[in-house]
Amino acid sequence: MTATTFQLGLNSFGEVATDGDRPLSDAETVRLLIEEAKLAEAVGLDVFSVGEHYRPGHNDSATPVLLAAIATATERIRLGTSVTVLSTNDPVRLYHEFSTLDAVSNGRAQLVLGRASATESFPLFGYDLADYEELFEEKLDLFMRLQREETVTWSGKFRPPLVEQQLHPRMPPGGIPTWMGVGGSPNSVVRAARYGLPLMLAIIGGRPQRFAGHVELYHRTLEQFGHAGQPVAQHSLGLIADSDEEADLVALLAAGRRRPRGGARVLQADSRALPGGSR
Repeated sequence: MTATTFQLGLNSFGEVATDGDRPLSDAETVRLLIEEAKLAEAVGLDVFSVGEHYRPGHNDSATPVLLAAIATATERIRLGTSVTVLSTNDPVRLYHEFSTLDAVSNGRAQLVLGRASATESFPLFGYDLADYEELFEEKLDLFMRLQREETVTWSGKFRPPLVEQQLHPRMPPGGIPTWMGVGGSPNSVVRAARYGLPLMLAIIGGRPQRFAGHVELYHRTLEQFGHAGQPVAQHSLGLIADSDEEADLVALLAAGRRRPRGGARVLQADSRALPGGSR
């Protein structure tokens, strides 16, 4: 019997932190994020991921740059996204950014792709929300072909065509680990299975057990498409303390306040989930 691999990681959205009552500057927050990644590696976590937002109070708008900086400050921890808004990214540019990150980090890069729960990137980069579904489907098709094929000839609606295009630096054969982020849509679960991608469940609130049906659907659909079994992970909010009682007290005292300097934020658990539920 093969042992189940269980991994833990931290996610950051680059939220503006505080030092006592003083809000840190954007630049200080960015530097703090890199220190947090170094700490995550030092305590033995497996993954450190950075989000992608374009709103006040967040400083994670240049995710590949942040991850490259973290790569030079760490040696072992895997570096990922939480999540990459594929709909408003160019797949060719995204490939270049993450193939370079993978080279800089000596093979530690990974991505979680999503459609975006927040939509501020659409008007910022000149996209129409009416194309929400079509944008993601087209860009996912191109991005996965770029990862899985040596040369690509492709045409679509939202960017110029490619003719026998090969990108450099090259990713490893088959690409880097690429997850599909799903917030609850069964259609997104089926899409992940259709592409044979690992499933990342974004559990913002509530009990993980309510996503058991999504995991069952995912495993069943993977089999129908003829793909091998893939890992399932969950992204959820977490608070770490020495005891449940202390965590409850800290949460109560911190309600409505900004995250203190160096405080824990988001806990991610990556595992191969069983059909009966999430682990």
